[in-house]
Amino acid sequence: MEETDELRAARAVRRAVLGDAYVDGATAGPDRAGREFQDYVTATAWGVWARGGALSPRDRSLLVMAMTAALGRMDEFRVHASSSPRTGVTDDEIDELLFQISAYCGVPAAVAARRGVKAVRAEREGA
Repeated sequence: MEETDELRAARAVRRAVLGDAYVDGATAGPDRAGREFQDYVTATAWGVWARGGALSPRDRSLLVMAMTAALGRMDEFRVHASSSPRTGVTDDEIDELLFQISAYCGVPAAVAARRGVKAVRAEREGA
């Protein structure tokens, strides 16, 4: 993928939100197709974050957690729940988000997200 200002901005946002260790682990490897895939993910998903606009990183973080929970994408939900301190989302806000998820997306989605939150917090406390 061509190295553009937009891609550089998306990479910077991804690192700011997820942290260097996570991004380095996700993007490491000698596989050309894997590197291209990571560039694509960065350009598309993180390019949206890099747009700026009316949504803050905190708002985007809450939205991504809600959407990934609604879709049952718990691995991705946990990644974003883990990064919530970097985006300014508090544990209390995530707890409240789970009620919204339950009401609008269903109890099973909220229960799975709650399990994910418990695991993230246990990891954080153990670190």
